[in-house]
Amino acid sequence: MKVLLFGASGMVGRGVLRECLLDPGVESVLSVGRSATGQRSEKLEEVVLSDLANLTPIEDRLRGHDACFFCLGVSSAGMSEADYRRTTFDLTVAVAQTLSRLNPALTFAYISGAGTDSSEHGRTMWARVKGQTENALLRLPFQGAYMFRPGITQPLHGIKYKTRGYRIGYVVMGPSLPLVKALFPNAITTTERVGRAMIRVAREGAPTPLLGTREINRLGT
Repeated sequence: MKVLLFGASGMVGRGVLRECLLDPGVESVLSVGRSATGQRSEKLEEVVLSDLANLTPIEDRLRGHDACFFCLGVSSAGMSEADYRRTTFDLTVAVAQTLSRLNPALTFAYISGAGTDSSEHGRTMWARVKGQTENALLRLPFQGAYMFRPGITQPLHGIKYKTRGYRIGYVVMGPSLPLVKALFPNAITTTERVGRAMIRVAREGAPTPLLGTREINRLGT
């Protein structure tokens, strides 16, 4: 399986990249992002672009892939809805439209979030925009499209949150995670399980296009 990975320098993306490089069934990974991952592997090729909404310069390199794992994302904290929509909806859909044209047999897996609003009309801004993004992706002519909606995602294997606020929150919350896992096993997943679940969905598909933490943990075991 040949994989395209967007956002491999972020927390979730790093976890997905790790699992792809470890999986013997993944033949190659083409990482596309605004910064390099710093990883080295015979499987890995990297493209660094300042404008990810314009993939025209690298279109030839994007052909012939079996799956795209889209892990790009930003926190909505302090952002207007217009700005958040540009960095979430506009960018994601622009990339996906290009890939659907170049690779009609592609499986597209998108990191969304627990609480995403599929109705697109709820009160929470980020949830509305994520819902709009998911719905737009599901309308594209991919072989399969899957929306991953993890809740709390625990970084493993030395991976850390990229956003300072999340890093601080994790330090504070970290000691209580075992108790939270015991009481609410379907509220927490890990970067490892997300990566493994994405690979499995690309190979086998899933019963539903919307995958919450429970489904991610099941698919990622």
